[in-house]
Amino acid sequence: MVTVVVGTQWGDEGKGKVIDYLAKGCDIVARYQGGANAGHTVITNNKKHIFHLIPSGILYPDKICILGNGVVIDPAALLCEISNLEKEGVKLSKRFFISENAHLTLPYHKLLDQIEDKKRGRRKLGTTGRGIGTSYTDKYARLGIRVVDFLNEKVFREKLKISLKLKNYLLKKYYEEKVYNLEKISREYQTYRKKIKGYVIDTSLYLNQALRKKKNILAEGAQGTFLDIDFGTYPYVTASNPIAGGACTGLGIGPTKIDRVIGVAKAYTTRVGRGPFPTEFKDEFGEKLRKLGNEFGATTGRPRRCGWFDAVLVKQAGIVNGLNSLAITKLDVLNSLGKIKIAVGYRYRGRKIGQFPNSFEVFSHCEPIYEELPGWKRELSGIKKYGDLPKESKNYLKRIEELTQVKISLISIGPGREDTILL
Repeated sequence: MVTVVVGTQWGDEGKGKVIDYLAKGCDIVARYQGGANAGHTVITNNKKHIFHLIPSGILYPDKICILGNGVVIDPAALLCEISNLEKEGVKLSKRFFISENAHLTLPYHKLLDQIEDKKRGRRKLGTTGRGIGTSYTDKYARLGIRVVDFLNEKVFREKLKISLKLKNYLLKKYYEEKVYNLEKISREYQTYRKKIKGYVIDTSLYLNQALRKKKNILAEGAQGTFLDIDFGTYPYVTASNPIAGGACTGLGIGPTKIDRVIGVAKAYTTRVGRGPFPTEFKDEFGEKLRKLGNEFGATTGRPRRCGWFDAVLVKQAGIVNGLNSLAITKLDVLNSLGKIKIAVGYRYRGRKIGQFPNSFEVFSHCEPIYEELPGWKRELSGIKKYGDLPKESKNYLKRIEELTQVKISLISIGPGREDTILL
């Protein structure tokens, strides 16, 4: 059985916690896209773990974790993450694997990422600067270096030489920046090669063999639906496909193998970086909610923009991903509010819009149409059953189901594993 977990907003929905919670019932957790720009947070025994590359199920000692071919891998960042886990007593040997076909993020990708975004001026995207977009650019330009190439020193040097010839010309002649030395990168990455080699396998073959053995696989996406390169708020998007379809191409499993898709949605909405955000708070209330929800990027530390729950957005995510159910996170952040709003539509130049517009120009100037519901003004901590939730919180959740046309299967009322209600 394959379950895909996707973000239904602009990332930061709490996928790390949901994946960690669901992982206990699975055999394998496989990440299918993105890179070290992800920041999945898991809290166990009051200890916070932030995963940038390694799948969120790694804290279970009996689970297999995989980085699929759709992930771009920064060897330095990955080995740092592995080292930190091993210091905490988490063993990865024989249960953590990397796809041969995954592409590398190299030093020049990070520099070019930062330079190119800066050169956009007022149109800058606000990327993490981790070299993710530029790694995918090389992948599709057929200039990328895959992990399987990296393991062969001769092939790696040949491909790196070609890439550096182009990148150094661009850096020197166009951007007037420093250039990279072939020998220096080769020496540095020789150390990484020795450490990574033992984790590398044909992960597509491994996963398909596991499916034939009736293993349960949890496919982990990074970012969110509206950062998808095809269906997001382009150009303020990521460089890959976080949507459910990306699990097939990013892991090498066929679409007929997907059994269910769970969308993760925060009980309100947040966004990091630039891009349109109709329900965003423009006053001090945004700062209040940011503090209540500790809304700061796990990867960059940047403050997240905050707004009311956008049902139009999440309904569209349900359509694009083929969602079977929703996991609602951070419901407890709304505990102190007397009134809560939900965006049920948009207004553009006096015209009502009931669905997400693909036009960036239209979406940028949409004004939300709200419904207001009473808050519950009660603590939710310690509640274990849906029936014990305050009536107002159940009405809020029911309205989300009605507006998005997707049933809720899981509710998070706190950061820990135990702060979860399964419906």
